[in-house]
Amino acid sequence: MKRILPLSLSLILLLSLSAFAQQNAPAATDKPDPAAQAKPATDEQKPEVPASEEARTAALAKAAQNPVADMISFPLQNNTNFGVGPYSRDQDVLNIQPVIPLHLTKKWNLITRTILPIVWQPDASQPNGQGWYGLGDLNSSLFFSPAKPGKVIWGFGPALVFPTATATELGQGKVSAGPGVVALSTPGHWVIGALANNVWSFAGTGSRAPVNQFLLQYFINYNMKKGWYVTTAPIITANWRASSGNVLTLPFGGGVGRIMKIGFQPVNIQCQFFGNAKYPTGTSPWGMRLEMAFLFPHFTKAQEKEMLEMKLKQMEQEQQAPPKK
Repeated sequence: MKRILPLSLSLILLLSLSAFAQQNAPAATDKPDPAAQAKPATDEQKPEVPASEEARTAALAKAAQNPVADMISFPLQNNTNFGVGPYSRDQDVLNIQPVIPLHLTKKWNLITRTILPIVWQPDASQPNGQGWYGLGDLNSSLFFSPAKPGKVIWGFGPALVFPTATATELGQGKVSAGPGVVALSTPGHWVIGALANNVWSFAGTGSRAPVNQFLLQYFINYNMKKGWYVTTAPIITANWRASSGNVLTLPFGGGVGRIMKIGFQPVNIQCQFFGNAKYPTGTSPWGMRLEMAFLFPHFTKAQEKEMLEMKLKQMEQEQQAPPKK
């Protein structure tokens, strides 16, 4: 039952955000501002609007796959790790991970990436039922990134971990910090890059073990028509203080995803499966990742007007179409 709770919470959040998005979406009956129509756009005011809906979807897909994109997003990521311990129990981690960019100057952005995990941790020594459920440790990454990047998009900044776990078994009990970096490129249909950090503990519960951990996530995405894409984004971790043979978790795998809309709300949905070529004793040999990210791209007045006109045209076509038998 407790393993269903993260998925239930995820569904509630999805429905709430979808309702909020539709309530705040522009109404189909809104009239464009006559003054805005009469005023010609200067070169500085002309937005870089892709030529078609397909091109806009492709651009949104690349932004959604960019960890330091100048776009607010709200991913809900559920990770199920199968086969934990001698009784093959299942661990479940629902990551609530909002991404919020801040414009520091004309040349620099600060991208804030926060992960709050909700964890079901089974008691691996028991065949069923028993375990712990609650919040895990809060992870936060801050990336300073150029507002106008070149062919290689990059960012750097601190990675922080705070002991917010509601049970000893769900967290490390330490405050940790270290450097983080991200770099990627977007040639053609591809988005290719990597994100890495290493954190060390410097405060927290004295009786808990010190922390020295490394994380590397490389990502390779190939974008196709109608918002579909194939992806691989495994998370490699290393606990440098673990015993020999239990240091590294090395997953491999991938899946598919799609950029689409729920009403007026753009979303990024994906599913991936991973097998662990190497993993610590007693942990999971394979897992599944399901993610739904709500996307909030920036729109200029001209882009909003164009989308409204497209919506009105679509409604007119639907009204003029003959009724279906």
